Amino acid sequence: MSVETVLSNARIIVGDEIISGSLVIRDGRIAEISAGASRTGEDLEDDYLIPGLIELHTDHLEQHYSPRPGVRWNTTAAIQAHDAQVATSGITTVFDCLRMGADEDGGFEKGEMRSLADAIQAAQTEGRLRAEHLFHLRCEVSSDNVLEHFADFEHDPYVRLVSLMDHAPGQRQFQSMDQYVLYYKEKRGLSDEAFAHFVARRQAASAKYAAGHRNELARICAERGITVASHDDATLDHVDEAIGHGVRLAEFPTSFDAAEASHKAGMSVLMGAPNIVRGKSHSGNIAARELAERGVLDVLSSDYVPLSLLHAPFVLADDIDAISLPQAIAMVTSTPARTVGLEDRGRIAPGLRADLVRVKRDNGVPVARATWREGRRVA
Repeated sequence: MSVETVLSNARIIVGDEIISGSLVIRDGRIAEISAGASRTGEDLEDDYLIPGLIELHTDHLEQHYSPRPGVRWNTTAAIQAHDAQVATSGITTVFDCLRMGADEDGGFEKGEMRSLADAIQAAQTEGRLRAEHLFHLRCEVSSDNVLEHFADFEHDPYVRLVSLMDHAPGQRQFQSMDQYVLYYKEKRGLSDEAFAHFVARRQAASAKYAAGHRNELARICAERGITVASHDDATLDHVDEAIGHGVRLAEFPTSFDAAEASHKAGMSVLMGAPNIVRGKSHSGNIAARELAERGVLDVLSSDYVPLSLLHAPFVLADDIDAISLPQAIAMVTSTPARTVGLEDRGRIAPGLRADLVRVKRDNGVPVARATWREGRRVA
């Protein structure tokens, strides 16, 4: 027997338009969109109805799993806490970041991310989770054991995105040693001697491992059809390298030149939604708002604050004349979906998944008043 839900009196974001009207959900899919006079159904009181948000890069799960240095929380409890915050922020598809590769600066032991991934899959199978969870493997290519960690996910269909990153000093995010000193010396209270040894070890590891690991991981992803992301590209040479590796997502480029070149090459340029909300990067790199103003920002990520993914599009639409609200919402819905090949979601159109969010926003921070995933209300 068919199950039908009618949502009426809504401002529905359909493509580049906002339509006042109603939407019919039937058997977990969007069945009809009607403009004008509302049908009888659940009255959304002129709130926005937008596609469910799609989060490609979040470190938020780690904050629940390892809330303090050396502390590991119950995995199922950590996952449920993360998932609840994600869903109430309007996120219906989330790519949980799992770290591949450890070094003396921290990270996780071999097998630990596999255990966490198994717990996520079990929680999903048991119906504990509100959002759909997929995996984004964050591969530290300068780590000697990154391929060993990656091998734990060799046959995992949940892996849909892999990012290639190198956080060694002088590389990518840390082209400037001033930033590296702040991150790794001052915040950790290292002496000059200890910091010098730390830097030398990280640079030596990058020189030894990064290029080979980057090439091998890109090759494996191409064979398995996994979307590849570059990370913290700073120069045109970095972008050329990314093109050679078949990269489709340019995460957090640290210069305008790299962002523009990535965008022109057909990659989706991703920046942090917290960067938009705060108006600047927490690490001192280029502001996401500048990329938006110059037309080279494609995707937003909540990174470490789930609600920022809902908040940032409204900030962009308010502050930048050239960006409409539907265009800003596309940065957290249709564009990320298309980038990673999720063609069944990310837009409000007949036949697609009824992943939807009811949003009230008169001014200030928007509120997700309801979230539906495949037609079932989950928040």
